[in-house]
Amino acid sequence: MEEEQPPRAARRNGPSRRHDGSPRRRGGPPWGPRGRPWGPFAEEGRSARPPWVSTAALTVFVLAGSRFAAHAQHGRAPLDAFAVLLLVASCGVLIVRGRHPVLAVFATSAAVLVYLGAGYPYGPVFLPVAVGCFAAVVAGHRRQAWGAVGMLWLGDLLVAHWLYRWLPPRGDSPAPWGQELGIAAWAVAILALAELVRVRREQWLRERAARHAAARRRADEERLRIARELHDVLAHSISVINVQAGVGLALLDSDPEQARTALTTIKSASKEALGEVRQVLETLRTPGDAPRSPAPGLDRLPELLEQAAAAGLTVRTTTSGRRRALAPGTDLAAFRIVQEALTNVVRHSAARTAHLTLGYEPGALVLSVEDAGPPSATLPDDGGEQSGGNGLIGMRERAAALGGTIDAGPLPHGGFRVGARLPLTGGPAARHPSADDPEETS
Repeated sequence: MEEEQPPRAARRNGPSRRHDGSPRRRGGPPWGPRGRPWGPFAEEGRSARPPWVSTAALTVFVLAGSRFAAHAQHGRAPLDAFAVLLLVASCGVLIVRGRHPVLAVFATSAAVLVYLGAGYPYGPVFLPVAVGCFAAVVAGHRRQAWGAVGMLWLGDLLVAHWLYRWLPPRGDSPAPWGQELGIAAWAVAILALAELVRVRREQWLRERAARHAAARRRADEERLRIARELHDVLAHSISVINVQAGVGLALLDSDPEQARTALTTIKSASKEALGEVRQVLETLRTPGDAPRSPAPGLDRLPELLEQAAAAGLTVRTTTSGRRRALAPGTDLAAFRIVQEALTNVVRHSAARTAHLTLGYEPGALVLSVEDAGPPSATLPDDGGEQSGGNGLIGMRERAAALGGTIDAGPLPHGGFRVGARLPLTGGPAARHPSADDPEETS
């Protein structure tokens, strides 16, 4: 099977989204090959390609500039092969400034110091030191960079004001002190610029780490949400299928018609479970796209009660207060909490009746599911309320994610109760009854 290729524009321009699904930003630090930042924004510990091009360009510039500057400095020693070798060495050692910035800045400073001590003309010879110092400071080696610059400056002071008598060229005079002030100002400016870039780089690395942590956190939350959704869907449907399968096996010989009804219920429950599982998995295959079908809510409560009735559980529903449209998250959480609570009654209680209460208060939706018990004779440890498993944990996580609460536990007169309080943050009221809307019972 041929692998599907992305569009040509996408292959040329690179992916428009990161691995976590968020779009790539056009701003920020420059991006090198394969989406990796380069230059001063490269990550620590990750070696980039050697800067061949920039080093070669710097070498050519320094050689040409030094030859041009030599024409105006007749009192200095002429540029010979040794001078060219020193200039090439001072620039060439910068090829390792990405991997070994301290070595690069000290080596280029030493080469420039020997160049000045030999009496060769001034010019752009200090530019390699500036580049090496910049790379060292940005990489975090501040003291070493300051030390290399300080070594060069002190060496230049000795050569220009005390050792010039014994060093070439012959008959040289001491350099003016104003020149030293200019060199000092130049060094401070380079170091200040490097410090500014270093601070910006560290800030960018912190922001990048924070974005990665947020992306991992969102991915973990999404995995938890999908796991919780699948648990609620499958636990309810499989519980109904399990009960009906037991009924069908028990009545297969004595009452074939009732066994046929149980098999029909199994088929309906399994079809609905497959549909909901497919809907959840579609969000994984096409992240960021809207689901093809809306998420379940309390509007599907009659279907849920029909499934419970097919499993042999009669549910009496009481609704109080003024009904309102719920936020999608609250609506889904309320439906799943009721579904899980009814599933646990079917699985873990011998009662065949349950009472569902929905209360619309000014700021919250209050719901509860009660059964009269007692617990069933065979109580498997598979995640219900009584076993303290994933069912109750999932309900609490759903409520907590919305700022709500879950109260579950046995009743004093027997049975079990699951109560939830969810914040009511919906839009306009779904229906507008009178102010003295009476309590509805079905």
